[in-house]
Amino acid sequence: MSTDRQALADRLHSASLHLNRAVRRIDAEMGLTPARASALSVLVFGGRRTIGQLAADEGVRSPTMSALVDGLQADGLARRVGAPGDRRAVVVEATPRGRRLLQRGRRRRVGLLGDALADLAAADLDVLARSADLMEAAARRIAAATG
Repeated sequence: MSTDRQALADRLHSASLHLNRAVRRIDAEMGLTPARASALSVLVFGGRRTIGQLAADEGVRSPTMSALVDGLQADGLARRVGAPGDRRAVVVEATPRGRRLLQRGRRRRVGLLGDALADLAAADLDVLARSADLMEAAARRIAAATG
Protein backbone atom coordinates (compact mmCIF):
# COMPACT_ATOMS: atom_id res chain seq x y z
CA MET A 1 0.00 0.00 0.00
CA SER A 2 1.37 3.37 -1.00
CA THR A 3 0.99 6.24 1.46
CA ASP A 4 0.36 9.77 0.27
CA ARG A 5 3.31 11.65 1.81
CA GLN A 6 1.51 14.98 1.96
CA ALA A 7 -1.54 13.45 3.66
CA LEU A 8 0.73 11.69 6.15
CA ALA A 9 2.66 14.91 6.76
CA ASP A 10 -0.65 16.66 7.43
CA ARG A 11 -1.70 13.98 9.93
CA LEU A 12 1.68 14.06 11.71
CA HIS A 13 1.57 17.84 11.91
CA SER A 14 -1.95 17.80 13.31
CA ALA A 15 -1.22 15.00 15.79
CA SER A 16 1.91 16.74 17.08
CA LEU A 17 0.01 19.99 17.59
CA HIS A 18 -2.80 18.20 19.42
CA LEU A 19 -0.35 16.33 21.66
CA ASN A 20 1.47 19.54 22.46
CA ARG A 21 -1.77 21.35 23.30
CA ALA A 22 -2.90 18.45 25.46
CA VAL A 23 0.17 18.65 27.67
CA ARG A 24 0.59 22.44 27.52
CA ARG A 25 -1.62 22.90 30.58
CA ILE A 26 1.44 21.87 32.57
CA ASP A 27 3.06 25.16 31.51
CA ALA A 28 0.21 27.13 33.04
CA GLU A 29 0.48 25.07 36.23
CA MET A 30 4.15 26.07 36.36
CA GLY A 31 3.07 29.72 36.21
CA LEU A 32 4.54 30.28 32.75
CA THR A 33 2.98 31.56 29.57
CA PRO A 34 3.64 29.32 26.56
CA ALA A 35 6.15 31.87 25.22
CA ARG A 36 8.09 32.02 28.49
CA ALA A 37 8.01 28.24 28.88
CA SER A 38 9.34 27.82 25.35
CA ALA A 39 12.16 30.36 25.78
CA LEU A 40 13.15 28.89 29.14
CA SER A 41 13.07 25.42 27.62
CA VAL A 42 15.59 26.49 24.97
CA LEU A 43 17.88 27.79 27.71
CA VAL A 44 17.49 24.76 29.95
CA PHE A 45 17.80 22.05 27.32
CA GLY A 46 19.85 23.92 24.69
CA GLY A 47 22.15 26.09 26.79
CA ARG A 48 22.92 29.76 27.06
CA ARG A 49 22.15 32.09 24.16
CA THR A 50 22.37 35.74 23.24
CA ILE A 51 19.04 37.55 23.01
CA GLY A 52 19.41 37.48 19.21
CA GLN A 53 20.09 33.73 19.12
CA LEU A 54 17.20 33.03 21.46
CA ALA A 55 14.90 35.24 19.38
CA ALA A 56 15.94 33.40 16.21
CA ASP A 57 15.39 30.02 17.90
CA GLU A 58 11.91 31.08 18.95
CA GLY A 59 10.99 32.87 15.73
CA VAL A 60 10.44 36.29 17.31
CA ARG A 61 12.17 39.66 17.11
CA SER A 62 14.89 40.63 19.57
CA PRO A 63 12.79 43.29 21.38
CA THR A 64 10.07 40.69 21.99
CA MET A 65 12.63 38.22 23.33
CA SER A 66 14.22 40.89 25.48
CA ALA A 67 10.85 41.51 27.13
CA LEU A 68 10.34 37.76 27.66
CA VAL A 69 13.80 37.47 29.21
CA ASP A 70 13.04 40.48 31.43
CA GLY A 71 10.04 38.58 32.79
CA LEU A 72 12.01 35.36 33.28
CA GLN A 73 14.73 37.34 35.02
CA ALA A 74 12.22 39.11 37.29
CA ASP A 75 10.87 35.68 38.27
CA GLY A 76 14.39 34.41 39.02
CA LEU A 77 14.25 31.82 36.23
CA ALA A 78 16.93 33.26 33.92
CA ARG A 79 19.77 35.75 34.13
CA ARG A 80 21.95 37.79 31.83
CA VAL A 81 25.68 37.19 32.19
CA GLY A 82 28.80 38.30 30.39
CA ALA A 83 29.81 36.16 27.43
CA PRO A 84 33.06 34.29 27.91
CA GLY A 85 35.84 35.98 25.94
CA ASP A 86 33.86 39.13 25.09
CA ARG A 87 33.22 41.65 27.86
CA ARG A 88 30.75 43.59 25.71
CA ALA A 89 28.51 40.62 24.86
CA VAL A 90 25.76 39.33 27.13
CA VAL A 91 24.20 35.89 27.10
CA VAL A 92 21.10 34.60 28.83
CA GLU A 93 21.14 31.41 30.86
CA ALA A 94 18.64 29.58 33.01
CA THR A 95 19.11 29.86 36.74
CA PRO A 96 19.13 26.74 38.92
CA ARG A 97 15.54 27.60 39.87
CA GLY A 98 14.58 27.87 36.17
CA ARG A 99 16.22 24.51 35.43
CA ARG A 100 14.40 22.81 38.30
CA LEU A 101 11.07 24.29 37.24
CA LEU A 102 11.47 23.19 33.61
CA GLN A 103 12.76 19.74 34.50
CA ARG A 104 9.82 19.23 36.86
CA GLY A 105 7.44 20.42 34.14
CA ARG A 106 9.03 18.11 31.58
CA ARG A 107 8.68 15.14 33.94
CA ARG A 108 5.00 15.98 34.37
CA ARG A 109 4.44 16.36 30.60
CA VAL A 110 6.22 13.07 29.88
CA GLY A 111 4.28 11.40 32.70
CA LEU A 112 1.01 12.61 31.21
CA LEU A 113 1.99 11.23 27.81
CA GLY A 114 3.17 7.98 29.39
CA ASP A 115 -0.18 7.59 31.13
CA ALA A 116 -1.91 8.03 27.76
CA LEU A 117 0.12 5.11 26.40
CA ALA A 118 -0.51 2.84 29.38
CA ASP A 119 -3.20 0.71 27.75
CA LEU A 120 -1.38 0.10 24.47
CA ALA A 121 -0.16 -3.35 23.53
CA ALA A 122 3.58 -3.99 23.30
CA ALA A 123 3.37 -4.18 19.50
CA ASP A 124 1.73 -0.74 19.37
CA LEU A 125 4.42 0.68 21.66
CA ASP A 126 7.05 -0.74 19.30
CA VAL A 127 5.34 1.00 16.37
CA LEU A 128 5.32 4.30 18.29
CA ALA A 129 9.00 3.86 19.22
CA ARG A 130 9.90 3.37 15.55
CA SER A 131 7.69 6.32 14.63
CA ALA A 132 9.51 8.50 17.17
CA ASP A 133 12.84 7.48 15.59
CA LEU A 134 11.56 8.48 12.17
CA MET A 135 10.12 11.77 13.41
CA GLU A 136 13.41 12.67 15.11
CA ALA A 137 15.27 11.90 11.88
CA ALA A 138 12.83 14.06 9.92
CA ALA A 139 13.33 16.90 12.41
CA ARG A 140 17.10 16.67 11.94
CA ARG A 141 16.70 16.75 8.14
CA ILE A 142 14.43 19.78 8.34
CA ALA A 143 16.84 21.57 10.69
CA ALA A 144 19.77 20.84 8.36
CA ALA A 145 17.83 22.04 5.33
CA THR A 146 16.60 25.24 6.96
CA GLY A 147 19.85 26.12 8.72
